[in-house]
Amino acid sequence: MAHLETTAEMLRNRGVSRRDFLKFCAITSVALGLGPGSDLVMAEALSTKPRLPVLWINGLSCSCCTESFLRTAHPLATDIILAMIALDYQDTIMAAAGEQATAAYDEAISKYKGQYILAVEGNTPLNGQGMYCIDGGKPFMDKLARGVEHAKAVVAWGTCASWGCVQAASPNPTAATPLHKLFPNKPQLKVPGCPAIPEVMSAILAYIITYDRLPALDSQGRPEMFYGKRVHDQCYRRAHFDAGEYVESWDDEGARSGLCLYKMGCKGPTTYNACPATRWNNGVSFPIQSGHGCIGCSEQNFWDQGSFYDRITTIPHFGTNATAETVGVAAVAGVAAGVAVHGVASMIRHARCPEKKADTSASTTNTNDSNS
Repeated sequence: MAHLETTAEMLRNRGVSRRDFLKFCAITSVALGLGPGSDLVMAEALSTKPRLPVLWINGLSCSCCTESFLRTAHPLATDIILAMIALDYQDTIMAAAGEQATAAYDEAISKYKGQYILAVEGNTPLNGQGMYCIDGGKPFMDKLARGVEHAKAVVAWGTCASWGCVQAASPNPTAATPLHKLFPNKPQLKVPGCPAIPEVMSAILAYIITYDRLPALDSQGRPEMFYGKRVHDQCYRRAHFDAGEYVESWDDEGARSGLCLYKMGCKGPTTYNACPATRWNNGVSFPIQSGHGCIGCSEQNFWDQGSFYDRITTIPHFGTNATAETVGVAAVAGVAAGVAVHGVASMIRHARCPEKKADTSASTTNTNDSNS
C-alpha cells in the first residue's frame, strides 16, 4: 500500500499557513453544508488522514459530469483535486493517452489497492460482447471490473452510471447497463443527474474524506442529504401550485409572472434532487428559475416517461387523494359548501329558538312601556 501525504502536509509543503488551512476547512465545510462544528472535524481529518485516492473512468457517456465537476465553485475544483483528493486517473482531462493512459490506470490500481474510490461516469454496454465501448483495445467492462475489484467503494456519477440514461432508453440496442446491476455487492452510491450538480459531487467527496464512510443513503442508494426532498417541495413556485395558478402556454402572462410550470410538464413533483437549494452556475439559477420545467433527469428511466412536456395527472395534493387537476374545483366547492353549511346552520338555529326571539321582542316592548 502506497503512503499518501495528508492534505495538511501537502498544503504546508506548498507554503500554506496553519491559519489559512483552518480558513480553508471553515469555508469548505460551510459551503458544503456539513453542519456546526464540521470545520473542526474536517481540520482534524485532513491533518491526520491521508488524501483520498480517486480513479475516475468513463464508459458510455457525453462526459457532462466531468464538465460539471470542473465547474465546482464551492470549493473550487482545483482545491479538491490539489488538496482534498489524489486524482491519479481521469481519462478525460489527463494528459496521457493510449497505452500510456492504460498503464497509468493499472499502476494506480496496484499502488492504492483497497484505498481508492472508483468514480464511474457513464454505463457499460453488454451486447456484442461489449464492442460498443472499447477502451484500450478491450471492452469497457474489462476496465471497469479491474477497477471495482480493488476499490474501497464505487461512486456512480450522473444518471448514466446510476440508471442508464439515454443510452439505456428503449429499445436499448447496446444493452447499456447501470453500475448497481453489474456489481450489486460492492459498496457504492448513486449521484444521479444529467449532469450531477457540481457542488453535490464535491460535497460527497468532502464527506467521505472527513468521516471515512459513505453518507447515509436512501432506499435507492442516493445520499439522503441531497436526494431526500422533491424538487417540488423546495421550489419557490410551490405557492402558485398550491393556489392553482399555472402557466398555460410559454408566452402567456403566467409565464412572464413566474407561475407554476406544472401544466407545462414540470416533473418536480416526482423528482428528488437538490437543484432548488444548491442551484447551478455558482448558485445563480436552476432550470425552473430559468423558466423551464424540471425534466426529472435524476430519476430512473426518465427518457422513457413520455414527452418532457406531458403533465403528470396523479400528483397528491395537500396530503389527500386530490390532484392538481381537481384542487381548483375542490377549493371552489369547499368555499361554496362552507357558505351553504353556514346558511343551513343559521336557519336551524333560528328555527330552534323562536321563543327566544319572541321573548326578546316582548322584553323590548316592556322596556319601552316602562320608559313611557
